[in-house]
Amino acid sequence: MDYWSSSVSVDDEFEKLVLRMNPPRVTVDNASNNKATLIKVDSANKRGSLLEVVQVLTDLNLIIRRAYISSDGEWFMDVFHVTDKQGNKVSEDNIAERIQQSLGPKGRSFRSMTRSVGVKPAAEHTTIELSGRDRPGLISEVFAILADLKCNVLAAEVWTHNSRMASVVYITDEENGLAINDPDRLAKVKQLLLYVLKGDRDRRSANTEVSVSSTHTERRLHQMMYADRDYDNENMDCMIPDRSKPLVNAENYADKGYTVVNVSCPDRPKLLFDTVCTLTDMQYVVFHATIIAEGPEAHQEYYIRHVDGSPVSSEAERQRVIHCLEAAIKRRTSEGIRLELCGEDRAGLLSDVTRLFRENGLSVTKAKVTTRGSQAVNVFYVADASGCPVKSETIEAVRNEIGLTILRVKDDTYTIAQTPQTGKPSFGDIFRSRSEKFLYNLGLIKSCS
Repeated sequence: MDYWSSSVSVDDEFEKLVLRMNPPRVTVDNASNNKATLIKVDSANKRGSLLEVVQVLTDLNLIIRRAYISSDGEWFMDVFHVTDKQGNKVSEDNIAERIQQSLGPKGRSFRSMTRSVGVKPAAEHTTIELSGRDRPGLISEVFAILADLKCNVLAAEVWTHNSRMASVVYITDEENGLAINDPDRLAKVKQLLLYVLKGDRDRRSANTEVSVSSTHTERRLHQMMYADRDYDNENMDCMIPDRSKPLVNAENYADKGYTVVNVSCPDRPKLLFDTVCTLTDMQYVVFHATIIAEGPEAHQEYYIRHVDGSPVSSEAERQRVIHCLEAAIKRRTSEGIRLELCGEDRAGLLSDVTRLFRENGLSVTKAKVTTRGSQAVNVFYVADASGCPVKSETIEAVRNEIGLTILRVKDDTYTIAQTPQTGKPSFGDIFRSRSEKFLYNLGLIKSCS
């Protein structure tokens, strides 16, 4: 064992000893505040504690309205004001226990979360991680390859930002429903996916990996996007309207040796998770923070130092902090029309649906694929591949192909194109027979004969 591995092992054991002697204390208070539940966390401080707590609250679908964070010294003390998605107080069930488990000696440490991935499958499924240059039709090609190789997609999440794409895909063998454990087959999957990701323009940075086990999907997507430098582009600012651009500033507080980072932007779910992920990935430690997100705007203030104890030391580093936080906030922003697909799941469904998007000139900007029993429950954000506004006629053509009740539009700004009332067949009538045939072939409807 080398010195680095030995020192890491000693640090891990010491950290576990400290946590056993000073177990985390979590209290859930529904009496002190009329509008929110207060969650108080006291624990021995360790690297990544803040991220782990915020991650648990985010996974519980809680909305963080306010937060006061202090981890200066050897102790970690946080207070979170949270509600559910409807703005109501939350019950105490499982919250304290889950936070204590995440911070305790048996919880997953920060180092294990960032460990490099291997090539062994998990027991239930195989996890594939993809990153590279985004282009119209890329997601369709990825799902087509997996379908051709008899890989069934159980779940997937796709993010695109600043011409980059990152995706985590969970697959099983189409025949037996188990994880794929054949090294030759895994090598072929990686080879073909990498070939598609590289294309003609991304021969150096495209990447595909097969993970050893399940991971926190959104946490991993942040890491992949950051590693792929999605924050590094001179034209990035023009890709999102000015009204949605976050305001980020970083200045050194010389008297105390901190860098003070201020972030102001429209509030949305998981905003705190996104910013804390990025500061952690950039090797900064949050010593103090104040979060206020009780209206349409969210304001975050962080007092940070690098893990070596130093504040931001140069203008280049300061600009990098700003650009990385801007990217962290914007990469989750969903561009395009939201489409929700709910129907009977089957192998190859994603390949066929995304092919229809591509054939109709639509590009997937974000996707979340889930399977609930025998049902596929998928969300896609699609934009016009040429950069023009999406035409309602195009969306309706795709919906008629797949099925109006199966693929629904969930977008407040979308208006369905109206068909003039004439004696001629309507737009829907023209596509109805093709739609029924397509659905039958997909296995989404049964024959009526």
